Amino acid sequence: MSLLIKYIIFPGFLFTAIVGMVASWIDRKVTARVQWRVGPPFLQPFYDFVKLLGKEIIIPKGGSKWVFLSAPLFGLAAITFVSTLLWLPMLGQKTALFGDLIVVMCMLAVPSVAMIVGGFASQNPLASLGASREAKLILSYELPFIIASFIPVIKAKTIDLASLLAWQAEHGMFLAQPSGMIAFVVLVLCMQAKLGLIPFDMPEAETEIMAGAYIEYSGAPLAVYKLTRSMMLFTVPMFVVVLLMGGIVFSGIHALWGVLKYVLLLVTVILMRNTNPRLRIDQATRFFLITASLLAAAGAILALIGA
Repeated sequence: MSLLIKYIIFPGFLFTAIVGMVASWIDRKVTARVQWRVGPPFLQPFYDFVKLLGKEIIIPKGGSKWVFLSAPLFGLAAITFVSTLLWLPMLGQKTALFGDLIVVMCMLAVPSVAMIVGGFASQNPLASLGASREAKLILSYELPFIIASFIPVIKAKTIDLASLLAWQAEHGMFLAQPSGMIAFVVLVLCMQAKLGLIPFDMPEAETEIMAGAYIEYSGAPLAVYKLTRSMMLFTVPMFVVVLLMGGIVFSGIHALWGVLKYVLLLVTVILMRNTNPRLRIDQATRFFLITASLLAAAGAILALIGA
């Protein structure tokens, strides 16, 4: 029962959803100010979520009903599981999973896969195009993402999140080392793609394909998708904080420093979103498969020689 409470309330679903929607508000507010607009009120993400829950659920004719409706739930469950696994070691609690870093990396791909499955299940041509773009994007950025994520593993010789945090507590952040700096750059770029934000938002591209894979979603399923994206805005940067920046230490001023690490990444995400044009899908795949992958490989080589 205790594990179920952790998953549903803290540090799982409820906690991640609330903080994620606050992060979503910050993103929208800062973006609005950059564009000389006022921006939404603080509770607007919560209002939007509740409003969508009350809307009619429309099932596209010819689509696969159960696959179409269940896809958003898989993405939501996966990101909740990731957040729980990331926070338990920082709270000094065991996850009972050997190699939980591998589990986290796998689960971080599920929301994108859910988007692909849901888009194809709708049988809408624009949704299928968006899903196709997402499939190409995930196949391109996962390689540098995996290589960069394993740079700390090479240094600490462990695939356990708690052990990685303990190593950083003793030796300092991975980010302070040359290989860690390279891993940070690569992971931030991959993080932008995982979050589906400019310049890697071509699977949605509202001005081109009208939200892509989401085009047929409405009501509660769309609310679940939106909530998952908000939760990812909190969880994916926290993954980088845990992996390369020592996580959050709940002790006096260290706790504030830990929160500032996340804020730094959130600001980076927002700045990238508001200062770059959208790339074409071929440009994005070429960038990740060649440039980002070679950069990540260079970081892995530095880690192997102890740098």
